Amino acid sequence: MVSDTTLEGLALATGPLGENDRLLTLLSQDEGLTRLAVPGARRPRSSLAAAVPLAHLRLQVVGRRGLRRVKQLQVLHNYSALAQRLEPLAAAQGLAELCLRLVPEQAPAPEILADLLLQLGRLEELVRERGERREALAIAVQGSVHLLALGGYALPLQSCCRTGAPLEPPLGDRQWHCSLLPGEGLALGALAGARLVLWSSELALLQRLPRPGLPLRPGGELMGPEPVWLHLLELIEAWSGDHLGRSPRAFRLLRSGSASMPPSSPPLR
Repeated sequence: MVSDTTLEGLALATGPLGENDRLLTLLSQDEGLTRLAVPGARRPRSSLAAAVPLAHLRLQVVGRRGLRRVKQLQVLHNYSALAQRLEPLAAAQGLAELCLRLVPEQAPAPEILADLLLQLGRLEELVRERGERREALAIAVQGSVHLLALGGYALPLQSCCRTGAPLEPPLGDRQWHCSLLPGEGLALGALAGARLVLWSSELALLQRLPRPGLPLRPGGELMGPEPVWLHLLELIEAWSGDHLGRSPRAFRLLRSGSASMPPSSPPLR
């Protein structure tokens, strides 16, 4: 007789399976990415219909080989409130997509799950408090910086990828730049062939993001205007596209929802 297993994690994605079943991709602390069959979940009155994306679930799973089946589920938390606003929802979906590319199947991912839940909680609080759109951008960028580092694809923020010289942006110096080079990293100067070029203030802000909290001014206001956060999101998309094969599609929606444009890059030389 096959014994049941208990799994706790966040539903990242779902899809149809057969006529009434659902295929669930779960991010759990113990198993990383796990794909499970949820019998009858597409029936409206099913007790398993709550297996939907961005739901934190505790599952009773049966089976040992092949596609295991969900027998029972308990909803620990549903982040459905994020759907009330486009920006927090797109940020959350983009972070979930990033995890789908970063996390291997059947490999423990405790830190990634914990950080993703932290970012979703911040986005949920943003919806409740009707915070600014740029805060959703900031959470998307900082969450991506954290997840990429935990997944082994950290942005190299401290030294030039070509010379090894330290990247020490002098604040207020409009002549200082660094370039994101495809497949390499950040290099000093505004270089030809760069994916994008950062001003000194943009890199200084980016270098703060591996810390736990968002970068705030002494009065508690978020640092950086919206166009800067849009530019940093573009960098995240470029880096993840180069190293993971594809950037999160939801980030394009997050970016396109703004009337603001990223600041003009300095001329290449």
